[in-house]
Amino acid sequence: MEKIAMVAGETSGDILGDAILSALCAKCPRTSFYGIGGPRMAKHGFDSKWPIEKLAVNGLFEVLAHYREIKQMRDGLRDMIIADRPAVFVGIDAPEFNLGLEVQLREKGIKTVHVVSPSIWAWRKGRIKTIAKAVSRILVLFPFEEKLYQQAGIPVTCIGHPLAEAIPMEPDVPKARQMLGLDDSRPVVAILPGSRMSEIKYHTAPFIEAAKILLGRDPNLQFVVPMAGDRQEAFFKQLLKENRLDDLPLTITQGHSQQAIAAADAVLVASGTATLEVALMKKPMVIGYKLMWATWQIAKRIVKPPVGLPNILAGRMVVPELLQYEATGEKLADALWFQLIDAKNRQELHECFTALHHSLLRNMAQTSADAILEVVAG
Repeated sequence: MEKIAMVAGETSGDILGDAILSALCAKCPRTSFYGIGGPRMAKHGFDSKWPIEKLAVNGLFEVLAHYREIKQMRDGLRDMIIADRPAVFVGIDAPEFNLGLEVQLREKGIKTVHVVSPSIWAWRKGRIKTIAKAVSRILVLFPFEEKLYQQAGIPVTCIGHPLAEAIPMEPDVPKARQMLGLDDSRPVVAILPGSRMSEIKYHTAPFIEAAKILLGRDPNLQFVVPMAGDRQEAFFKQLLKENRLDDLPLTITQGHSQQAIAAADAVLVASGTATLEVALMKKPMVIGYKLMWATWQIAKRIVKPPVGLPNILAGRMVVPELLQYEATGEKLADALWFQLIDAKNRQELHECFTALHHSLLRNMAQTSADAILEVVAG
C-alpha cells in the first residue's frame, strides 16, 4: 500500500486526523499520506496540497461566497486522486466538501471512508441517502449515531472521540491557572467565541458584553479568552475596539483552549466541538450561537434544539442554549451567573459529564485505523 488520500476540515478535523495518522503510520510505515490537512497532521509527514483554512467557512451564504475557490480545490484534488488511485480516501468531517467528493471517487472505483457523521439526527435526514452512495464505511464518534446507520444498512464503526482520551477525568485547575497567569484565589470565566472568523464576527460583541455585565456583579471575576491563531486574535481585538469593549480586563491566549477551560469555574462557549471539551472537563457552561441573518432564516426552520453536543449526548437539556436573538449580552450573563453560583447544578453537571466521558472512550486511533485497513482489505 503506497498512498492514502485524506481531507480534514478546520481545526477539529486536524485533531482527528492527527490521531488517525498516528495509528496508521505505525501500522503502515511505508505509506504516504496527502490531500488537505492541518499542522497536526503535518507532524506525521502528511502532504497538504491546499491550506486547511480554505475549508473553514461557516454558514450557507458564507460558503456560497467562496464557492468557486472551494470547487476548484475539490475538482483539482478529485482529479489528482483518480490519477493516483490511492488504496483509500478518508474524508474527515467537512461534509459539504467531502461527501460530494466521495461520491465521485466511489463512482471511479476508489474506496472511501468518512469520519464524523453529519448531524443527520438534527436536520437534513435525507442526507443519509447521499452518505450511502458516498462511503464504503462511516466512522462515527458517538454511540447513538451507530444505531442510525445500522438501521439504514450502511457499514459503520463507532470510534469514540479522541478528546475523551486526551482529556483527564479531573483537570488540574491550579496548574492551568498558573500557566495562564491567573489568580488561583479568584473565580475564572473562560470565553470561547469560536475558531472560525465568521464565529468571532458574530459572537465577540454579545459574549464580551456578557462578561462586562458579570464583572459588574462580581469585580473579582477573571476572564480568559483563547484564540486559535494570530488572524483570529487580531480580528477579535479589532471587534473589541469597534464595540468599545476593549477596556475590559481579558487574558487573551493562543493555542491554550483546553488550559483556559480547565482553569475556569464556568464557560461561555460557541456551539461546536469546544462544547464537548467543556463537558469532558466537567465544567458548567452556557452555549451561545449566532449566524448571518439570511443563514439563520433557513437554519431556524430545519434545526431544532438541542444543538449543543452536551445536550444531544445527554438526551436532555443539561446546559442552556441561547441562539441568535436570544444570545444577547444580558441573557448570556444571566445564564452564566447561574452556572457560576449554583452549587447543586455544578454537582449534577459533574456527574452527568463524568458518565458522558466514560461512554466516549473507545481507543479511537486504533479503532479508526483498523476500520480503514479493513476497508482497504475488502
